[in-house]
Amino acid sequence: MFLAVFGSVEQGIIYAIMALGVYISFRILDFPDLTVDGSFVTGAAVAATMIILGYHPVLATASAVIIGFIAGCFTGLLHTKGKINALLSGILMMIALYSINLRIMGMTSESSIGRPNIPLLNAETMFIQFHNFWGSLGIDTAINGFLSMRGVQYLPSTWGTLFLMSIIVLLIKFGVDWFLKTEVGLAIRATGDNKKMIRSLSANTDTLIIVGLGFSNALVAFSGALIAQYAKFSDIGMGIGMIIIGLASVIIGEAIFGTKTIVRTTFAVISGAIIYRIVLGLALRVDFLDTGDMKLITAVIVIGALIVPQYFEKKREKNRKARRHAERLAEIRHSLSKGGAAVAETRPDQ
Repeated sequence: MFLAVFGSVEQGIIYAIMALGVYISFRILDFPDLTVDGSFVTGAAVAATMIILGYHPVLATASAVIIGFIAGCFTGLLHTKGKINALLSGILMMIALYSINLRIMGMTSESSIGRPNIPLLNAETMFIQFHNFWGSLGIDTAINGFLSMRGVQYLPSTWGTLFLMSIIVLLIKFGVDWFLKTEVGLAIRATGDNKKMIRSLSANTDTLIIVGLGFSNALVAFSGALIAQYAKFSDIGMGIGMIIIGLASVIIGEAIFGTKTIVRTTFAVISGAIIYRIVLGLALRVDFLDTGDMKLITAVIVIGALIVPQYFEKKREKNRKARRHAERLAEIRHSLSKGGAAVAETRPDQ
């Protein structure tokens, strides 16, 4: 059980970067961007291809982020300059990226034709390089020894991935928090809230939408590049349903932790991604479920995340109304009692 939860937390932290990208497009920009299903694979394809071709993993990951940013900008251009519906713009870009991703991965073959997957089993990934450094510190031995003394039987081979990804995700979270509080970030938030209002202040909403979608898909591609190195493969189908996973993370996090401030909301999105992966991992441990049911489980989790908060909100609203009603009744009784006392004073008994 411990090992399953640990693996879910590791994956959840990586997918949290993708969830932050989805949060920017869906919540900040109010843009239903389906490019995510394609740009996630683009990040994985670019990183895996460059690693196979001999480039440094950090450079490969950075290149994946840049290509993801460009893909998001193209979606923004289709919507703003091409005057195409927002939903359709994302669908068109997602479809186009399918062929582009095949071509990118095909660059690892001599014929350069489309290739559906790239294995990274023997490749030097960013995680392997960090593990070589982490292993020399002896931290894994100390942590696993401590847990063994506490009765934990099945322990992870390394804690390095969790440590590295925690640092990266925290840096990205603080970066997103800072960006959304800058002048450009505030303008992007205002564009999502009221496009006509921000346009009346002479702001170029088209540019803001393009930059916002580029930033969103850059984060999604970054997550894809890390997942490819974590899972040691890149596959053309690994992005299917990624938008649902991102939305599930956002919805679960917001329902549990709230959205009062940007800092709190980004923390909620990251936590939502981790909680989602833990719930999914535990669900797959049920005997009658297998990996083929992942999409069904995802749909059930999203439905639950959408319906359950509404139930509790209605219950809270009902309690608030009952409390206000009781307070009004108390005020009326108090007023009547004071009025009766006043009448008694003006008309004393003879």
